Amino acid sequence: MSNDWRHAAACRETDPELHFPVGTTGVHLVQVAEAKAVCASCPALKECLEWALDNPSIEGIWGGLTDGERRNYRRRQLRAMAA
Repeated sequence: MSNDWRHAAACRETDPELHFPVGTTGVHLVQVAEAKAVCASCPALKECLEWALDNPSIEGIWGGLTDGERRNYRRRQLRAMAA
């Protein structure tokens, strides 16, 4: 997959730290919501998510999903394929 989508990514104009929250409560949850809001308006959302799913060890918010959300997404995909 080409990395050209990164040039169109909305997060290019934000602080990179926004998409890598540290912690699980309070400010972390606000940061996650802010990062997801950036993702929601991104023209490269689909490509970003595909890239993150192809690179499961990547941390942070990619394609509008957190690490845990991407793990759950992959599990659902695998279950659907097995059914």
